[in-house]
Amino acid sequence: MASNDSETTSGGTGGRGNGADAPVPVPVASAPLIGVTTYLERTQTGVWDVPASFLPKAYLDAVTDAGGIAVLLPPQPASREIARTVVSALDGLIVAGGADVDPARYGQPPHPRTGAPRTDRDTWEDALLTEAIAIELPFLGICRGAQVLNVALGGTLHQHLPDVVGSERYQPSPAVFGEGEVTIEPDTRLAALIGSGAGAGSAAATLPVHYYHHQALDEVADGLVVTARSEDGVIEAVELDGVPFGLGVQWHPEQDAADRRLFAGLVDAARTHRTRRSRA
Repeated sequence: MASNDSETTSGGTGGRGNGADAPVPVPVASAPLIGVTTYLERTQTGVWDVPASFLPKAYLDAVTDAGGIAVLLPPQPASREIARTVVSALDGLIVAGGADVDPARYGQPPHPRTGAPRTDRDTWEDALLTEAIAIELPFLGICRGAQVLNVALGGTLHQHLPDVVGSERYQPSPAVFGEGEVTIEPDTRLAALIGSGAGAGSAAATLPVHYYHHQALDEVADGLVVTARSEDGVIEAVELDGVPFGLGVQWHPEQDAADRRLFAGLVDAARTHRTRRSRA
């Protein structure tokens, strides 16, 4: 996965004396801390071949491009108290993509094509999301992250999407993203973030996306609202009712360096959360 290096800036009024607008650097103190979950896999680098935590740089760039500070959250022993300590120190949370969720967590035997479970990561991310929801910490689930959200709240997954749609278009080959469009429901947070489809009577908007998932949401958990679907009806985004910012998408927005709207929305919500917390 590749992404562009960039510096974070924010528009502001400058050019005193000539009326021109000029970008000004974002003050470090105003940049919210965004925790991002990571892989924990056997990894080779140099002479080493060891279990290691890692995350594609595209996620980090997406956060910093949007004005946040990325903090990595590798899988580790989890309890409610540990998870609450972690999320209480953050301004926002991203649950990143990765391996299949253990189907035992939603009461199913594994499909032949379901990957080996990463129970440490499942437990860790479930605990983080549960505590994030409890304190209304803004969060964004990406691909696996949307699936973890649905399962954590009582939903289920299609374990192998080609059995449902009849093609491999959502994960065409190893390390190759599929491309398509999602249709976004109007009058939703997602519609507001992409700048269309907001307001009474608005039409549904479409968005080009990058797919890389062979699983998908099936039974949607109570409290989640479906806000986007693909051309063949696969659920591609959900939002959580009753929290300021709780969004899960099954596509990979971090892969589009030209469109950081979802990350900008998360960072804005994180900044608001921090201000509200500081005044409590």
